[in-house]
Amino acid sequence: MNNYPIATILGGGGFIGRYLVRKMTEKNFQCIIPTRNAYLKGYLKTQAPPGAIEFTDFNPKDFSNIQKAIENSDIVINLIGILFENKKQKFSNMHSDFPEFIAKLCAKSEVKKFIHVSAIGANENSKSVYQQSKFSGEQKALNQFNNTVIIRPSVVCGTEDNFTNLFAKLSMAPVIPLVNMNYKFQPVLVNDVATAIVRAIEIKKNEGKIYEVGGPKIISFGDMVKSILNTIGKKRFVFDLPLPLARIQASLFSLMPKPLLTRDQCEILTEADNIVSNNHLTFKDLNIKPGDVEQEMSKWLWRFRSGGEFAKV
Repeated sequence: MNNYPIATILGGGGFIGRYLVRKMTEKNFQCIIPTRNAYLKGYLKTQAPPGAIEFTDFNPKDFSNIQKAIENSDIVINLIGILFENKKQKFSNMHSDFPEFIAKLCAKSEVKKFIHVSAIGANENSKSVYQQSKFSGEQKALNQFNNTVIIRPSVVCGTEDNFTNLFAKLSMAPVIPLVNMNYKFQPVLVNDVATAIVRAIEIKKNEGKIYEVGGPKIISFGDMVKSILNTIGKKRFVFDLPLPLARIQASLFSLMPKPLLTRDQCEILTEADNIVSNNHLTFKDLNIKPGDVEQEMSKWLWRFRSGGEFAKV
């Protein structure tokens, strides 16, 4: 495998990572994946030839192993991100400081390209700390390493996602309150996002560029949840929760280890829609025709139908 290009994939064991790793090994990349729990990521090795995937220790207090991996890499990809903060993980550290650190390491090494995955809606003027930190991370990465490429996906959906599966699970309740049902986004399939990353690596002279990748349909939050319910054959009352009540509810949810809603997410849902802005490159520039999430989600949501694996009502 030593004659093949090497890619360090930070966050390679996550949702997008498991799809990306397969595509990268199909392109004959040897993938180095920093992780704190290699024994839990063994499933990745089943997707590639022996020797194509190597785990290295991810120690938040000692980045020497990551530095060594990057020094030996042709490509570096950062997929790391969080949806909510806790005592150990803050948006500023994960979304802003960490990409800057990785970009600096890339600049000191012989890395050919750094792919940093951010999010549509990244904005320094946002009221959301999440969106502010995403924008800050993009700018720091671009400033520290010229060969940086930014990928901004809309809401990413797929078998293991935390969006369609969440609202399918919430169908156990008779009513489903939403914050700003009219908020629009472009749900995108995880496989298409992984393909976009690979194409961005292959395309030449796109350093310093930003790609905004969204699915083929713009849909409102409320209509998407209703589509999920229709897919699993459940009828539930979906209503718009007033923002003041949503903020109170979010404050209570914040006491949970994995909150269903945070105050910061409430801010996101009151701002600009999560759709491709047309100010940057898109799937079209990557020669990708994205699939339709609404058509595809029945392939993984079937288990929530009556008689399905998680059906309890």
